[in-house]
Amino acid sequence: MPVNYLKETPSQTAGPYVHIGLLPAQAGLAMRHNEALNVIAAEGERIVIEGIVHDGLGNPVKDALIELWQPDARGELGAKGLWGRAGADHETGLYRFETIRPPVLPWRNGQSQAPHCSLLIFARGINIHLHTRMYFPEDGALHATDPALLRVDSAARRATLVAARQGPGQYRFDIRLQGENETVFFDM
Repeated sequence: MPVNYLKETPSQTAGPYVHIGLLPAQAGLAMRHNEALNVIAAEGERIVIEGIVHDGLGNPVKDALIELWQPDARGELGAKGLWGRAGADHETGLYRFETIRPPVLPWRNGQSQAPHCSLLIFARGINIHLHTRMYFPEDGALHATDPALLRVDSAARRATLVAARQGPGQYRFDIRLQGENETVFFDM
């Protein structure tokens, strides 16, 4: 009996309607009113991360959706790791997470990774989400030995992965999809 194979469908971007399925309250749907996926409840030092995703012309991507993945305060990943999702504000493009400051993490061969959050970016025009990391400016000594940062070819490019401190527990991390000072994205 011959086997019939289905052909692949064309790739699609996240589209302008990504919020309907992933953040219905932000899309104005009455399905879930108490949706605050950008506020991560966990024990540890509370911080706020805000930023804007910019397109290649420097304009805010006002329909971007960002996921944050990080370890808990004890460095646990996997099932105990922390996760959140934030949609960009449709007027300003600003995204915001309330979370905890992550600890130093072990790497495969016993090295340490500097404290960081992993961010995934979804938006119209992007076929497959983009993956980047956000490091903390006060951890400069740890940046010098972080295995992922060491793979980035220049200090200027590594700087695109370091947030700006705005005040106690307040960080700004803008993401540039293309152009000058394009954020480093990892192939994960």
